[in-house]
Amino acid sequence: MKRRDFLKVTGIGAAGAATLAAPAIAQSMPELKWRLTASWPKSLDTLWGGVELMTKLVAEATDNRFQIQAFSSGEIVPGLQVLDAVQNGTVEMGHTASYYYFGKDPTFAFGTAVPFGPNQRLNQAWYMLGGGRDLLNEFYKSYNVTSFLAGNTGCQMGGWFRKEINTVDDLKGLKMRIGGLAGRVMQKLGVVPQQLAAGDIYPALEKGTIDAAEWVGPYDDEKLGFNKVAPHYYYPGWWEGGPMLLGLVNLDKWNSLPKYYRSAIEQAGQSANSWMMAKYDQGNPLALKKLLAGGTKLHAYSPAIMQACLKATKEVYAETAATNPNFKKVLESLNGFTGNGYQWFQVAELGYDSFMARNPQS
Repeated sequence: MKRRDFLKVTGIGAAGAATLAAPAIAQSMPELKWRLTASWPKSLDTLWGGVELMTKLVAEATDNRFQIQAFSSGEIVPGLQVLDAVQNGTVEMGHTASYYYFGKDPTFAFGTAVPFGPNQRLNQAWYMLGGGRDLLNEFYKSYNVTSFLAGNTGCQMGGWFRKEINTVDDLKGLKMRIGGLAGRVMQKLGVVPQQLAAGDIYPALEKGTIDAAEWVGPYDDEKLGFNKVAPHYYYPGWWEGGPMLLGLVNLDKWNSLPKYYRSAIEQAGQSANSWMMAKYDQGNPLALKKLLAGGTKLHAYSPAIMQACLKATKEVYAETAATNPNFKKVLESLNGFTGNGYQWFQVAELGYDSFMARNPQS
């Protein structure tokens, strides 16, 4: 009997066949409940919002058979211990900034952003299509984790200062919350770098334990209240031109997942990434206007400070690459990709953006 005749006899059309197939597929998928710990407080609806969206989409894509319960910074482990929790199996997943773990190996910085690195589009293009993900996951393997793209903040601001910073000498002796390679660069210029999680920054600024701090940009920074204790707001954040946020998964748990579940996680991460960039593009302009109206003083880093930072960055790169082959390998890959990308960007993107910035439509 032909298949078409069989369907007629049994009364099953295409819709009926699909109805039968869906439960069968669902029943073949295991029921899993994972835990995710993030580096962010729930008060930040951009970073934490991306986590919530991602876990929601995974559940929806798997008919709730794969559920990931998300925990904010401090609920399971402190925000700067996400990697450790995923690595040792305390949780199956994490959502974090890879450069927080710079102290373990400077190569971790490339999973987020490096000083004078690429903008958000070039950074994630390198990760997705330029070999970045493979290089990083090869490195992460020795820490028993793997990664996927799960967010981006866009170019960040250059930090909040209790006093004006006009010259390179003004940086000397400043205690600043700044992490990763940027902290090492700033150290060359006399800054004393401090690494603090989001919730610890405001109290440190208020008490004078630190003199300056960088976080993300106007939308998040206003929520954390930095403008109340440090009136001078600097730009650009040359150490975070387009920082990626990654989902980290325990490697053993990842390898045991059905391919469908892996795909669901990766697609949910991509959705969170797109949503987060749109959320910042929506929120930052209005937040900056509000901050300025409230008395925040906006400053650009002087050309002399920018050049001194660039010089120090190149020194840090050379010193680190000389003793760390993983760092050298990833740096060469990123620089090669970025160089080609900016040659193109200055043709169309930069020209158009510069024109539009000079000629607003309203």
